[in-house]
Amino acid sequence: MTLVDVSQISAALFITGAIFIMLFFSLLSLGVLRMFQLKYRAGAYSFIGAVVSGVVFGIILKTWFV
Repeated sequence: MTLVDVSQISAALFITGAIFIMLFFSLLSLGVLRMFQLKYRAGAYSFIGAVVSGVVFGIILKTWFV
């Protein structure tokens, strides 16, 4: 097991990643919760929001950081 050097990661990339990771997983968990509550439409909207936020995150990464 080796150490990973994260000194090359900019603050903007870290903050962007942290925000989108929190958004994606909160929408995903909210979708699962709504499905267990038998609120299928709200659950589907949460899943769709998670997918859309993942796609937007990919586009932002490709546009600004690559």
